[in-house]
Amino acid sequence: MAFRDLPAFLSALEARGDLKKITVPVSSELEAAEIADRAVKSGGAALLFTNIEGSSVPLAMNLFGTEERMCFALGVERFDDIGARVREILEPEIPTNFLDKLKMLPRLARLASFLPKTVTCAPCQEVVERERPSLSFLPVVKTWPGDGGPFITLPLVFTKDPDTGRRNVGMYRMHVYDETTTGMHWHIHKGGARHYRGFRGRRERMPVAVALGGDPATIYAASAPLPEDVDEMMFAGFLREEPVEMVRCVTCDIEVPAHAEVILEGYVDPEELRTEGPFGDHTGYYSLADQYPVFHLTCVTRRKNPVYPATIVGKPPMEDVFMGKATERIFLPMLQKILPEVVDMNLPVEGIFHNYAFFSIDKRYPGHARKVMSAIWGLGLLMFSKFVVVFDADVNIQNMSEVLWRIGNNVDPRRDTMIVEGPVDALEHASPVPHYGSKMGIDATRKWASEGFSREWPEDIAMPEEIMNLVTRRWKEYGF
Repeated sequence: MAFRDLPAFLSALEARGDLKKITVPVSSELEAAEIADRAVKSGGAALLFTNIEGSSVPLAMNLFGTEERMCFALGVERFDDIGARVREILEPEIPTNFLDKLKMLPRLARLASFLPKTVTCAPCQEVVERERPSLSFLPVVKTWPGDGGPFITLPLVFTKDPDTGRRNVGMYRMHVYDETTTGMHWHIHKGGARHYRGFRGRRERMPVAVALGGDPATIYAASAPLPEDVDEMMFAGFLREEPVEMVRCVTCDIEVPAHAEVILEGYVDPEELRTEGPFGDHTGYYSLADQYPVFHLTCVTRRKNPVYPATIVGKPPMEDVFMGKATERIFLPMLQKILPEVVDMNLPVEGIFHNYAFFSIDKRYPGHARKVMSAIWGLGLLMFSKFVVVFDADVNIQNMSEVLWRIGNNVDPRRDTMIVEGPVDALEHASPVPHYGSKMGIDATRKWASEGFSREWPEDIAMPEEIMNLVTRRWKEYGF
């Protein structure tokens, strides 16, 4: 089921008893964040604050704060259901005759149906404020006491490549400085920063539009680590199984989701930088203040009665955990298309999705685990994986107890580790310098004689299957 917009999603959550409305006065400075933190860590409902001090706009938080709710937002029972649809597209049957080619036409037509659809009239433009646009009406949250101020934390930032006109949509936090300016925290590795460098080379202002709200699949798509040539709005259409309606901005040549709650139109001057941060980040530490581009607001368009969505990050588990787990399962088939030996992948919550990356593989030759490690560090945002650990195919890498047991028993630290240097995440604070540091690969597979292992590798302890089946049949007879 595709939700048309954020209000439709909120109504559906309320109908299933998964939305908590908070009507008492609440401050957007720390108080709302503390409530949301407790809600997500207890597996609680999505939150709708209807009485935020100093704002008439309701504040929605913890929208994706459980795995069940994240699945509901994407219209599936399990994240792997979307992964299966991705696999269908990546592994089509090869046509062998004219009839087979005809059979493929509906699939191709279905792919085309996911392309964004342009409209001329949109709910996000019911109200247009060009003369004196301001951010002051929004209940922007300050999450942690050491934050440099309030931050917009769930923005869909739309930019265009100055040469090709190709769209990028990213989710980059925005430090609110005043009513018309914010920081634009795009890391050097991201698509928005690439477009920014293009405009800086031309010495031209960079048009930027920011969508707040929208249907949950479109919000999620802005966070997805897509290849550069894949449009996030087409991907959102794929998730929704129907196209995202887009409308042209009032003051710039950028299209935005027609069913968003609020659109912030403006620009970034490539020659202007300003101190952004500190910010209590998803690492569980404050990311330090640094110099980042500045977004200037020139126009606000919005619904007549908008809802402002926000998320908070900090020590896991947080709401971004479930968005990250969706990414892990949805993109596994793409990874397997490049590395068919990969059986499963786990980016554990405690590793905040780039500190640890576990892979089980169908090991086929000596040094296979090291080949996989090297490949992982060459794949998109997986290049940031600080510790890549590779296991045999029969290891359940979703079970952290088994993972730690296998590492402890199968690894000789000198023989089975590989340390390399390369790019690291912009939020990595342990590296000697920003953006560059070391990473470790660990081979936790069984070692072969052909890999220089001169001893006999022991067998796992296991009960015979017939005894296990006997006990299963007679379990109640034993008094359990």
